[in-house]
Amino acid sequence: MAESTGKHIGIVAVSAEGAALCYRTICHEGPRLLGRHHHPPVTMHTPPFNLYMEALESDDWAGVGRLLLQSASILEAAGAELLICPDNTVHQGLELVRDETPLPWLHIAEEVSALAVRHHYKKVGVLGTRLLMEGPVYSEAFARIGITPMVPEAEARQRLNDLIFDELVEGHFDGKTREAVLEMIRDFQERGCEAVVLGCTEIPILIEEHDSPLPVLDSTRILARAALREATRDLIS
Repeated sequence: MAESTGKHIGIVAVSAEGAALCYRTICHEGPRLLGRHHHPPVTMHTPPFNLYMEALESDDWAGVGRLLLQSASILEAAGAELLICPDNTVHQGLELVRDETPLPWLHIAEEVSALAVRHHYKKVGVLGTRLLMEGPVYSEAFARIGITPMVPEAEARQRLNDLIFDELVEGHFDGKTREAVLEMIRDFQERGCEAVVLGCTEIPILIEEHDSPLPVLDSTRILARAALREATRDLIS
């Protein structure tokens, strides 16, 4: 580890827009901790996105795990000392392989959960891909800390899933899509939620905190900031 820069962060990337936001957050916010123009070293690896899509569409979580491990191996060889994956959905596959690498992983749902606890939230809406909203990533993480997760109704879940894969991961962010997502957040508010997880790493590009009627838990930036804290722990403690 270079003593003046912190631990080398490895980004296991899946979709480009969310991974880019995570990378930019680390680089832009690093100077707040380390000084002007300073941030920890960062390396990112991204396999072709279609490989993840094929595994997800066939419910092949072991295949998702293998893709994560391949990136982890490449990042370890590049000198990474800790790993993050700025994609919520594939954390279901990460659970299968997390212990198969010598490098520590920061888990996106665990970091979001830790912040939710600090805010004393008890009921939180979750937005993301259909597989995320219907899967165990947040339901299990929240269950361990006594938070009740809420998701949209089935039709809205499918609509959001389509918007994510047809628009957001392709870098298309327009007003109609923003309004559709805000309507889901307003529904959470009516159902008694105290906050909302932006659990697709592209949604924070679409929805800024000041847009939302509920406090947002921005999974992309939460993970990036957790990586920054971990990478610089020995420098600023």
